[in-house]
Order: sequence, then C-alpha cells, then structure tokens
Amino acid sequence: MFRSPPSDQPMSADGPSVVPAATVVVFRHAAEGGPPELLMLQRSDGMRFAGGAAVFPGGRVDPADRELARRILPGEAEEIAAARIAAIRETLEESGLMIATRQPVTAQEAREARALLMEVGRLDIVLERFGWELEPQSLTFFAHWCPLWEKAFDTRFFVVDLGTGAVDVTVDATENSRLFWTSAADALAMADSGEITVIFPTRRNLERLAQYASHAEALADIAAHPVSRINPHTEQRDDGEWLVIPEGLGYPVLGQLKATARRG
Repeated sequence: MFRSPPSDQPMSADGPSVVPAATVVVFRHAAEGGPPELLMLQRSDGMRFAGGAAVFPGGRVDPADRELARRILPGEAEEIAAARIAAIRETLEESGLMIATRQPVTAQEAREARALLMEVGRLDIVLERFGWELEPQSLTFFAHWCPLWEKAFDTRFFVVDLGTGAVDVTVDATENSRLFWTSAADALAMADSGEITVIFPTRRNLERLAQYASHAEALADIAAHPVSRINPHTEQRDDGEWLVIPEGLGYPVLGQLKATARRG
C-alpha cells in the first residue's frame, strides 16, 4: 500500500505526479459578535478545478514563491515555506487582501499592490516596491490534502487572523465570480440548501472550522492534532461506496457517500 511522505516533503517519486498548492483560511471578527467569519470565493464556472464551487483563497505554488521562501524562511522545509508564500500571493491576487505583513497596509496600497502583482506575477517585486516585510509564519499550518491521482493539487492549508472586520476586498473576476464572508456553520447551511456548492475537502474543513468560537480556539485545536497528508480513499459500506479520511487529525466528520461528494 502506498504511503505518502511527511507533510514537509514533496510527493515521493513512486506516487502520482501532483501539483503543489496552498490555501489560506482568513478569519475576521464578526461585526455583531458570534463565531468568526471566513473569507470564501466562488470559482468561475469555466475553471477546470472546482468550477462554480465556493473555496478558500489559494492556488498553485510558483517557482518565484520558492525563490522568495528560500530567502526569507531558510530554516523551514521548502515545501511548507513556499506554500506560505503562495498562500499570501494568491490571497492578494484573488481578493485584493494583503495578509501577513509587518507594516499596516491601506486599502489603496493593497489595490495598487494587486495591480502590480497581476502585471508582474511575483510577490517579491511587490514587496520591494512597497517596502513591506512579510511575517509568513503568522500563517499557521492547519491541514494537508492530496488525492492520489495524476495532476491532483497537493494542497497545504493555513489559517490566519485579521483581528478586525474592517477590510476592503474585491473579487478577481478572471477566476472567481463572487467573494463573501461567512461563518463556517453558515457556509455549511448554504451548501446544504444548494445556495453554494463545496468540494469534499472544503466541506470537511468547514465542519472542522465550525467547532471553533475564535481564532484562538482554532490554534489550540490545531496544535493538538498532527498534520499529515490526507489521501481520501473509498470504502464499501452497507449503504454504498463512501469517500473517507483517517481518524485522529481533528476532523469531526470522516466521510460521506461518494455519490454525494464533489471532488473537484
């Protein structure tokens, strides 16, 4: 049976050819109290991966992300360090939100930075232009998902807290058609009612995130569970074929009927 390598390592040579990627769950305080709200994007219908689905900001790790990671995070495993950089870059590109900087960023600066990023495609040039320093380790490594098929996304998930509701974000209409803030519980209710669709990993992560009343609770729970590459697999049960994940990684729901699970 194939064994995935540790989460700080790339997929092994005897595994499928996969695409390293990163996703970040951005928390903010709810305006009227209650559970934290999370930033979600609705993918454009024509996108190859998860077209039309609601997802967290993210995308593939670029070579320039690895170059920057080697410079500013030399002591961390490259796969995780580069994923941190990719998560920051993709969040700016997809939502116009600049996260994990040591300096405060105004809405106007974020708009200008996003325009530059769209032009040059590299976060390091943006940082140099605006004189920003990153705090990439403000992103907490949360989970790691990778289906065992060719060209699957090998995705590392992070969480980060804005600590405020006062943020200015705008959807990237090339890849995403809608941007919204919602609690994890409300996102699950929207999925159940058919208002949004979510793929299998997103639903499992929303169920996990719905357990947390704050970002601090999330960090405590994340620290209590190991992060390892989750390779969903099928399991035959009395009521049909299920898509399932392992126990012990912090997830309250471990699977669903494969016929009802959207995988990408």
